[in-house]
Amino acid sequence: MPYTLMATAPLGLEAVVTRELESLGFGGLTVENGRVLYQTDAAGICRSNLWLRTADRVMLVVGQFTATTFDELFEGTKALPWAELLPRDARFPIEGRSVKSQLSSVPACQSIVKRAIVASLEESYGQRWFEESGDSYAIEVSLQKDAVTIALDTSGQGLHKRGYRTLTGPAPLKETLAAALILLSRWAPHRPFADPLCGTGTIAVEAALIGANIAPGHARTFACESFAWMPANAMETAKREAFELRRPLADIHIHASDIDTEAARLTARHAELAGVSDAIRVTRASLAQFSAQGEYGCIVTNPPYGERMGSEKEVRTLYKDLGRVAEQNPTWSVFTITSHPAFERLFGRRADKNRKLYNGRIECHFYQYLGPLPPRKKAEARPERITGELEDM
Repeated sequence: MPYTLMATAPLGLEAVVTRELESLGFGGLTVENGRVLYQTDAAGICRSNLWLRTADRVMLVVGQFTATTFDELFEGTKALPWAELLPRDARFPIEGRSVKSQLSSVPACQSIVKRAIVASLEESYGQRWFEESGDSYAIEVSLQKDAVTIALDTSGQGLHKRGYRTLTGPAPLKETLAAALILLSRWAPHRPFADPLCGTGTIAVEAALIGANIAPGHARTFACESFAWMPANAMETAKREAFELRRPLADIHIHASDIDTEAARLTARHAELAGVSDAIRVTRASLAQFSAQGEYGCIVTNPPYGERMGSEKEVRTLYKDLGRVAEQNPTWSVFTITSHPAFERLFGRRADKNRKLYNGRIECHFYQYLGPLPPRKKAEARPERITGELEDM
């Protein structure tokens, strides 16, 4: 049975999610603000949740229609095939949002949708009472300029919840955004990679997962696994296939460093929990002490912005140091996300490209300084291993 899925994403990352979906073999994509729609089967629902690195959630679109009155919302919802998706004992909490729509009361819309689903199930199952004691089927009603989209959440927890980041420091970067920065950098695992301001290691770990072609959802569960209509062992099959596609961690060379001892310790711990310790070398060092080993590498980093952490003086010094690091390593590319308006001036030159992104609710720019690509013979050779003294952690 074909299903229409909707991969949601922060504004600015729709193209990255689209590229991911295309690489997974999905076609017929429709790109809209904050979401990408496509059709697939039950196995595709599992693969989407398991493999998407930059999407927030994978939603199953139950129906779309226009509603300017509560009656239209009720009837449009009731007409959808709820008995095909919800068993008799399903729990189905309703989330809602409304933007520039005549039906602006979100609680009222949630209540109407709930009553309409119950009315539909009453007719289908021939009963008047539903205990909602079974598995959860979370439903979202979204109204955008009177266009209604009703969708079933197949992910459960957000897709940024990989399972390895159990401890966080101040101003953590979401795993999905970290993965997006790496994919936007076009880094490939034959090149060295570094994050010299690694914090708790999210960027370094996501780079290792990408480099080794490890599915980001391999160590977690998803809501769709408990759906009554999902074929038995569908997710297990998808995970088994994903495991067979992994590449050796020993072929990937990532350096993560931070001046803060606890941050470096957390990075090492998260790398261990993610199963990618063999690809990441962690040291405690200041940015000014950073020394790249090898050529044609990529630095991808999320420095303090001076908004949630780091004083203005400290932030300005870091940005100047990062510019010096780039100058001292002319074959390396540098990619930095920040909201600081003076970043390029402090870094020392304008970026080759920059892209507006959002880190949570903070409007940022992703500054891209593009070094030369490695010669073909360099790309085909085994890259030089990053060296340096490990901290005793």
